[in-house]
Amino acid sequence: MSSLSLLSRRVPAFLLLALVSTASQAHPGHGADGLLDGLAHPFGLDHLLAMVAVGVWSSVALPAKKIWWGPVTFMAALAGSAMLGASGMAIPYLEQMVALSVALLGAMLLLARQLPALPGLALVALAASLHGLAHGAEAPPAAVGAYAAGFLLTTAGLHIAGALACLGVQRHATTLSRLLGIAFGGAGLFLFSQV
Repeated sequence: MSSLSLLSRRVPAFLLLALVSTASQAHPGHGADGLLDGLAHPFGLDHLLAMVAVGVWSSVALPAKKIWWGPVTFMAALAGSAMLGASGMAIPYLEQMVALSVALLGAMLLLARQLPALPGLALVALAASLHGLAHGAEAPPAAVGAYAAGFLLTTAGLHIAGALACLGVQRHATTLSRLLGIAFGGAGLFLFSQV
């Protein structure tokens, strides 16, 4: 069995399991007490898909020596907007926009080879800002530094996992990006329907 056909079977299966395991957003309803909660928080479905998507998009859309631009852009925008969220800044329909950001990142994966780098990075920053506002609003005031450190460590790890997945199947990276784009776009729309 070729690596591409095996991959094309595993991606939809992974996504289906993730959707079945939780239809909820990553934000309300769980602990936010410090480092361990910060490390665990990004495994909510919306954030998990967004992080992996940024890593995959970066490895397909950006030149080899600039793959790190996507994750760094995301993490910088995430951290900055999380500070705004922690200070009380809020925007209406934030959860809906977070869900739609997953669909947006899915569309970016579909168009990874056609989307120029700078507009793509601007969209990455936009998605990150939405996630940051949501996550910053729930950060624990007493342990915001530890929570943020854990959150950013896991976020970086998920970016790296997405990039390595594409680099590991470099001959099929565009196909992987498109498969994930369809899956992640659909998941984002599903999450939007659940908000």
